[in-house]
Amino acid sequence: MAWILNDERGNEMSKILVFGHQSPDTDAITCAITYSYLLNELGYEAEPVALGEINKETAYALNQFGYEAPRVIEKAGDETDTVALVDHNEFQQSISDIKDLKIQSVVDHHRVGNFETAEPTSITIKPLGSCQSVIYLLYKEYGVDVPANIAGLMLSGLISDSLLYSSPTFTDQDKQIAADLKERAGIDDHEYGTAMLKAGANVDDKSEEEIAEGDAKSFSMGEYNVRIGQVNVVDVDDVLKRKAAMLQTMESLSKANGYDGFLLIVTNILTNDSEGLFVGAEQMVPKVENAFGVSVTDNQLPLKGVVSRKKQVVPPMTTAFEG
Repeated sequence: MAWILNDERGNEMSKILVFGHQSPDTDAITCAITYSYLLNELGYEAEPVALGEINKETAYALNQFGYEAPRVIEKAGDETDTVALVDHNEFQQSISDIKDLKIQSVVDHHRVGNFETAEPTSITIKPLGSCQSVIYLLYKEYGVDVPANIAGLMLSGLISDSLLYSSPTFTDQDKQIAADLKERAGIDDHEYGTAMLKAGANVDDKSEEEIAEGDAKSFSMGEYNVRIGQVNVVDVDDVLKRKAAMLQTMESLSKANGYDGFLLIVTNILTNDSEGLFVGAEQMVPKVENAFGVSVTDNQLPLKGVVSRKKQVVPPMTTAFEG
């Protein structure tokens, strides 16, 4: 039987399961761990879990700082009635039974969309380079010390989401946070960050579905359900040499899951440029072209200087599809 704690309104609470979005990336997984640690330090009972298997980049980070991957769950309601969301808030990116659960808190750095609760909850969302930056600030707010291994996980999430500080989402406040975290973790952030990113950049042993869905998220854009995936590589040809198979897989995934369109962003972590692959309804193509000011030729579009899905992809696509 789960240990019980009263919440701020005096209601009994069961164990809190903490998780990031589906198809979890390094920020989502490590945030589940660091936020669970914070909740436990504050007197709650919290456990980090995952909504999908970890990738090689995340495995590298966890191994570096002595953590095992959180267990994977498909629904939470058979274990608890209370969850906390990190690195996401949109329900289509969350656990399957999210609408049946109490959301104890949300910590995020993305847009707010398709989110509602039956009763008040704690929400902390800041426009920073990673969700770990937001969690770091919560540690400071509550006066909880950041141990070396937790600092390492926080820095890993920040490095991953900002592509080693090169993303336009990386702010001056993130820079200050990173400087403190690398000192606490006792590592050379550029040496470690480069090794971590490269650990996740090899796609030769991944299937087309693993590449497309590995870091994919669904977004509601007007009347369309748009799937946007991103994969980091050291050479975009590592993916483009399998273009025909990739497009076929993206079309199959769209048909099976009700996606109106699927955009895969192939990002070169060395040059900070991307190439896009798009499949979808014919009427969606002009909207994609308008979003980025480029032409879609043979299902492919150049995305020079684009590295951030959150800041450089979702906002212009939302405007193009809803405008």
